[in-house]
Amino acid sequence: MLRKLLVAGAALALATSAASAKELKSIGITLGSLGNPFFVALSKGAEAKAKEINPNVKVTATSADYDLNKQFSHIDNFIASGVDMILLNATDPKAIISAVKRAQQAGIVVVAVDVAAAGADATVQTNNVQAGQIACQYLADKIGGKGNVIIQNGPQVSAVTDRVKGCKEVLAKSPNIKVLSDDQDGKGDREGGLRVMQGHLTRFQDIAGVFTINDPQAIGSDLAAKQLNRKNLVITSVDGAPDMESALKSDTSIVASASQDPWAMAQQAVAIGYDIMNGKKPENAMILMPSTLITRDNVAQYKGWSSPR
Repeated sequence: MLRKLLVAGAALALATSAASAKELKSIGITLGSLGNPFFVALSKGAEAKAKEINPNVKVTATSADYDLNKQFSHIDNFIASGVDMILLNATDPKAIISAVKRAQQAGIVVVAVDVAAAGADATVQTNNVQAGQIACQYLADKIGGKGNVIIQNGPQVSAVTDRVKGCKEVLAKSPNIKVLSDDQDGKGDREGGLRVMQGHLTRFQDIAGVFTINDPQAIGSDLAAKQLNRKNLVITSVDGAPDMESALKSDTSIVASASQDPWAMAQQAVAIGYDIMNGKKPENAMILMPSTLITRDNVAQYKGWSSPR
């Protein structure tokens, strides 16, 4: 009899626990730019994970276009609509804190993705310092440890500044490498990479290598080199995007990209956010996903972003 009571009590406790779990009804996602395939994959990964948790969840993804005021408006709209969770790709990792606090005060869990955001409940991102290091070590090796190099910068979010930091750490170890420029913003897209690279190629006649902070800028830079008939350039970047796979298999100046996985990143962010909603905080609020280098030699074995193809 006692055993039956204990079993019944345990079953009741489990049922009560399951019943008390908060339902994930809606998620708001605000991203740097939905013109970038990386953020599109991130958005779709988040939606897929959310629907695993609740098939009827409402997912709203917005493009801040690296505009802080626009992102403030997105977050305020999410608060007004009563979302349960916000996935935040902050356009300004420090200035965003007031919006993060407003959301948290409204009972909303905020998880930063791809870049850090002050005050967020957790952050899931690539180890961007490491990504910059491995991309620029490959660049340095390819140019024989000497020559003029361009670091093509981007929007000043933590992911970008960390990649540039890692790159500079590596290049500083080669005294015969000279960085001609490291402060031009390619805006994170192909058009920006094209424009900045056109300027650099016009200004500098001797460039051995270029590191761009993401793949769209690398592809734009390669196009600029083709337009100006500049050969023997070595370009590396960060993302491992589908377009980069094609670039590494064709006649381009691009030789490597340090990979990310936006689909997996978003899925992990939603899972962690849901745990936080239900009182389970991660042991470490900063989750770093390692990067691997994709080159012409190994691109055939690269499985790509883990999103369905």
